[in-house]
Amino acid sequence: MKLAEALGVGPGVTSVIGSGGKTSLLAALARELPGTVVLTTTTHILPFEGVPLVTSTDPGAVAEALAASRVVCVGSQAEKNGKLVAPELGIDTLADLADHVLVEADGARRLPLKAHAAWEPVIPACSGRTIVVFGASGLGRPVRDVVHRPEIFCELAGCAPEDAATPELVARAAGAEALSDVALVNQADVAPDAACELAVLLATPAFAGSVRAGHARRP
Repeated sequence: MKLAEALGVGPGVTSVIGSGGKTSLLAALARELPGTVVLTTTTHILPFEGVPLVTSTDPGAVAEALAASRVVCVGSQAEKNGKLVAPELGIDTLADLADHVLVEADGARRLPLKAHAAWEPVIPACSGRTIVVFGASGLGRPVRDVVHRPEIFCELAGCAPEDAATPELVARAAGAEALSDVALVNQADVAPDAACELAVLLATPAFAGSVRAGHARRP
């Protein structure tokens, strides 16, 4: 089924956390969802290619942009590397302006798996759903090579950095964190068996799928 349907994304604010395809999932959901969509972050994110960018602190500027384009990206241009940081407009204000607000709520340094530090993720209080993403391409490879914050992961999973990041260990770490309402094991087109195995082991409702292909299913 389509990603938005599988993950239960409805109107309001949805936060996406984890690793292995968060930004791609945000873009895919924006394409699928009906009505107006704001893409934003509570941490940092690159602007979305082909999506109008609003950095103004004026709600009227966001409303005007949404009238001209169904999907817009809102953030503050504060980093020299071109990344956006959290908009000065509150997420709740953005939710009053658009049918859907999709929030990237943590970072993973482009690694397929991650564990969260004490200050992560930064989920808005008004978020109605939190989706955690895992990259199946990291499964079976050494924790130290594929996990962002490997020392925290090892503490949660009870393993060593040189151990393979098996579905069992990833599910154990995710269960200890208990941060999401639903999970997507992305990159199932790359590692279908491992993706399905992890989805089965996760404590939250979980789907194996491919953001690139635009679909997910319960294994």
